[in-house]
Amino acid sequence: MIIRSKAPLRLGLAGGGTDVAPYSELFGGTILNATISMYAYATIVPRDDNKIVLNSVDKNENYTFDSATILPIDGKLDLVKGIYNRVIKDFVKKPLSFELTTYVDAPPGSGLGTSSTLVVAILGAFAEWLGLPLGEYDLAHLAYEIERIDLGMAGGKQDQYAATFGGVNFMEFSKEDKVIVNPLRIHEKYLDELAHNLILYHTETSRLSSIIIEQQSKNVTDRNEKTIEAMHKLKEQAVMMKEALLKGELGKIGEILDFGWQFKKNMAAGITNPFIDNIYTTAMQHGATGGKISGAGGGGFMFFYCPGTSRSGVIEALKKFGGQAKRYEFTSKGLSTWTL
Repeated sequence: MIIRSKAPLRLGLAGGGTDVAPYSELFGGTILNATISMYAYATIVPRDDNKIVLNSVDKNENYTFDSATILPIDGKLDLVKGIYNRVIKDFVKKPLSFELTTYVDAPPGSGLGTSSTLVVAILGAFAEWLGLPLGEYDLAHLAYEIERIDLGMAGGKQDQYAATFGGVNFMEFSKEDKVIVNPLRIHEKYLDELAHNLILYHTETSRLSSIIIEQQSKNVTDRNEKTIEAMHKLKEQAVMMKEALLKGELGKIGEILDFGWQFKKNMAAGITNPFIDNIYTTAMQHGATGGKISGAGGGGFMFFYCPGTSRSGVIEALKKFGGQAKRYEFTSKGLSTWTL
């Protein structure tokens, strides 16, 4: 028997960061994101030798353990072990024996929600194998708890829900710690045009998002007016983006992205740097009308809205920075699991 799963990565189009505590708990958060044709994958093969084998193909890490109800959190594939520990604690109550192999289409620190998406994929594979009673909201919330509470990894809530539900979603994060996922019915031709005009550019750099997120959270806790006002504006940006996409007013997308980028830079130190600023300025000089860095900031992927026929010129201009444009499509489906 082979159990497989895959979950899509996402582009945070607007509102990024407002899903992170304590801002979301104090003021509520609003995010608009869309999943793309890049994925996190998980495969489980049951064993009968009382061993647990963990393989991370993209990280080139492999570990073997004796079956146990708790695997040590010691810096070796802790994300995977944290998921196993929670599954045993909440559902199975006894050791399992299996081989788990994972792979992600984007590197860690890329800004596409890789770690949270991987948690969703792995948790989905366990749910498929063990028949766990988890609906979409249940699975996304459990993925959030494992990553943010059990393992203490800094970050927000949007990635787990984007990976689970898939598609283009307007998400609301209430002060009462509730999450509402509102799927948007965007006309297919608008999504095709958006994918054509929105260049996804990998800077060939990475960053540790937790450092930026921790600084952002501290700024909110300290009542830094500049940070809080910036996050209020990003919530407005999410509403602006929703209206533009639903109405097919794609000419406004670049302007809305630029509006958000100017405020996002005020949320915390390290979100941008001279290298990122230079890339952004170059893209704008060659026809882009707006853009942003994907995720918390500091490195990884950026994306730019390039209307008309400006796409190729922007890609050519960005070559001097050593990065590359990545082909993708928007996807309508979230987590998928199956058994062979």
